[in-house]
Amino acid sequence: MGNRKLSKRQKERIQSIQERRRERANLKNSIGDKALEDLADLGSETTGTVVTNYGAQVDIEGDREPFVGTIVRCFKRANIDSLITGDRVVWRPAEPQGVVVAREPRQTELIRPDNYGKLRPVAANIDRIAIVFAAQPSPQSNLLDRYLVAAEAQGIEPFLILNKTDLLDHQSYPQVDKLLQNYQFIGYKIIRVSVKSSEGIDQLQTYLSQNNSIFVGQSGVGKSSLINQLQPENNSPVGPLSAATNEGTHTTTASKLIHLNGGGVLIDSPGIREFALTHLSQESIINGFKDFRPYLGNCKFRDCQHDREMGCALLDAVAENKVLADRLKNYRQIIQSQSHK
Repeated sequence: MGNRKLSKRQKERIQSIQERRRERANLKNSIGDKALEDLADLGSETTGTVVTNYGAQVDIEGDREPFVGTIVRCFKRANIDSLITGDRVVWRPAEPQGVVVAREPRQTELIRPDNYGKLRPVAANIDRIAIVFAAQPSPQSNLLDRYLVAAEAQGIEPFLILNKTDLLDHQSYPQVDKLLQNYQFIGYKIIRVSVKSSEGIDQLQTYLSQNNSIFVGQSGVGKSSLINQLQPENNSPVGPLSAATNEGTHTTTASKLIHLNGGGVLIDSPGIREFALTHLSQESIINGFKDFRPYLGNCKFRDCQHDREMGCALLDAVAENKVLADRLKNYRQIIQSQSHK
């Protein structure tokens, strides 16, 4: 019964129920203009950044005196758009909680569809997306390419972190080494790290020190352990791999903004085993494969699907080893999965 496939109408009904529940929760936790007047000691407007989002209530880190570095739990006015970790806001101190009165425009945002296909923002104002993978659980290039396409489509610079290098053995090394060579060939930055041996930790810290970054990757790749190594006082909970599936168990339940001692800002996000791209058009997806771009628009036929067509510039590039066959295979799989949504 638990694996019964739901019809389209049943899915729409479930989504409608969930939306009504979210609306009721937001209404209950939001605070209106009239209620603001009743708060005691409503202070002057100041600015800050959303550290963690709990729905309509958020933790704000102040950046002006006397609130610099102070974390304040805040309500938000009912007419303010949704807030996510990394948002810059205007807020007013009050008792017992502060009040967010405005959200500043986002420079960038990472978004992904939820289980019902509705777009949900994950984090705001980030410069880099760190895609974390590991020897265990076994890395999949298709999932890595989904993350890369999502980053490229949203104009955020991605780079790759290979974690748990101490677990590489004669069985896992050839697969992982091929991935490393492939993504280096494309031109992506890759940093190899190990929490156990401390390999690459200093290099990673230096790379993160000048930017606002977010860690993404499937559960179990060691994002929380890696963050604890970079920022020991953070003390994120760490979970083991499932013995049954060799996949990770979720330990991060909400995105959280962390100031690194070595400089830079890092957002820890909940692990996700699948990164859907249903919100992107076919054109956006293929442009998200940056190694394809030099050949797009050069095919013999304008409506070329880059499959078996004569005069396909992309197929010619694969034949000449200028584009990896695995990348074209992943692109086709992604497009095929889109058509079944």
